[in-house]
Amino acid sequence: MTLPRPLDLNPCQQCGACCAHFRVSFYWADAPDLAPQLIEKLTPHLGCMRGSNQARPRCQALSGAIGEQVACTVYAQRPSPCKEVQAGDEKCIKARAAHSLPALGLG
Repeated sequence: MTLPRPLDLNPCQQCGACCAHFRVSFYWADAPDLAPQLIEKLTPHLGCMRGSNQARPRCQALSGAIGEQVACTVYAQRPSPCKEVQAGDEKCIKARAAHSLPALGLG
């Protein structure tokens, strides 16, 4: 039997796998409010979230422990690639699997 979750509990706040699996790259003007120290320059027009362009990526804006409790320290200013991943979608499933986390049962 599965216990119901509170409606306001966001599964992403217990995960963070996508923030520690994918390179978060974006057009530099997509994140004008981000602190410069959080952006790594890739090309004259593209940047990425610092830490996400490593062999073992982990966005520096992510705090907490993957699969336990996490938070994005720049959530309100995060770039569009961060907004595109949705709990339970294909990217979420791939990132969770890479961190040995089961797929979300959302439905």
